[in-house]
Amino acid sequence: MGFSASSSSGFSGTDSKIPRDFPERPPRWTSAEPTRRPWHRAGTRCPTDGTATISAQPTGTGRIVAAAGLPPDKRIYPAQHVPICRPDNVHNEKNGGFRMCIDYRALNKITIKSRYLIPRADELLDQLRGAKFFSKIDLRGGYHQIRVATEDCHKTAFRTRYCSYEYLVMPFGLTNMPSTFEMTMNGIFWELLDKCVIIYLGDILIYSPSREQHLQDLDAVFTLLHKNRLITKGSKCDFLKQELEFLGKVVSTEGVKIDPKKIKTIQEWKPPTNIKELQSFLGFVNYVRRFILNMAGLSAPLTDRLKDHDCFWWGEKHQAAFDQLKIALTSPPVLRISNPDRPYEVITDASDIAIGAVLLQDFGDGLQPVAYESRKLQGAEKNYMVHDKEMLAIVHAFKTWRCYLTGADVTVRTDHKSLQYMRAQPSLNPRQI
Repeated sequence: MGFSASSSSGFSGTDSKIPRDFPERPPRWTSAEPTRRPWHRAGTRCPTDGTATISAQPTGTGRIVAAAGLPPDKRIYPAQHVPICRPDNVHNEKNGGFRMCIDYRALNKITIKSRYLIPRADELLDQLRGAKFFSKIDLRGGYHQIRVATEDCHKTAFRTRYCSYEYLVMPFGLTNMPSTFEMTMNGIFWELLDKCVIIYLGDILIYSPSREQHLQDLDAVFTLLHKNRLITKGSKCDFLKQELEFLGKVVSTEGVKIDPKKIKTIQEWKPPTNIKELQSFLGFVNYVRRFILNMAGLSAPLTDRLKDHDCFWWGEKHQAAFDQLKIALTSPPVLRISNPDRPYEVITDASDIAIGAVLLQDFGDGLQPVAYESRKLQGAEKNYMVHDKEMLAIVHAFKTWRCYLTGADVTVRTDHKSLQYMRAQPSLNPRQI
């Protein structure tokens, strides 16, 4: 393989978790060159810059050779041009293998960036309304299943103590690789998108309202996988589940909730001792902010602390905010999948430091949360009158949830009565207008 020495196999024999109903399984992972597809694109569209290379460290050269699958694997090839990058490091993987990482920063700097957008995970999960059965498929090797245009292969070159090599497939680290890979996957599964399939890079989620329909949807997915010679990793796939983990969250017939593993990680997180550790904690928590009521207000002391990089100190207010965030994630809610045919209710609030809102719908069992949203007040916003802060919270909620609320029946609830009389004011300031 071009990137890992992992020994786990794809779908084959008794190790496969594919239901027996599907005799046409995806092909196995082999050393053969990946299939050329009509939409494979050049990895970069720029001239090389002639950056000097640095040879691999002696202690890591053998591992680099193994990680790259040298020399029998068809995913790399001896370079015919002067390489412009170098092996940067070899990272150990959880499964006992290792992955080679190459420093492509110089190349990325002069690369024309692709404008193809990667979808937001939260928006993708909104498609699961009414789904009862789920399956998840992981593509083995990810980017390594996509060919690099022949005229661009030399730009991926790297050097070992033995010789220089260039990739025939997309390596990790190039700036346009995620968008190119997403575009390729969307092209392959175009007929199933928004119907029964969600694509996020190398992860495929199949969802259906019934078991019978799910079997049909799986058959359609396997047909496309086999037709396009896409290799799957059986150990990371699940089939015919009513609850499974996808993109760090757990999807089920009830809705979407935080993966319990992430909750445990946050609960066991020790207080930060420097700015970098604090940034890591806030970044981790921010990924699940959709599930936290008043996330911005709770985390305000910690985000304010990021402004001072010269000296790190951890006071009582920081510890209190740290503990409150962990408590908020002790039993996070299950967020329901929105139903555009039902009315929405938006509850907003504002404080001296933040504004927040909750999006709710009644699914026949009372109002249930669909999403939470909050942000800190910025600059002059902190000086607004109370009723202006309350109105700002409403405006922010409608901007954030525009995709839900446009054209829908919406009720807004706020605890500031003066907003009811804003229309009757003899004059409005420019901000209120």
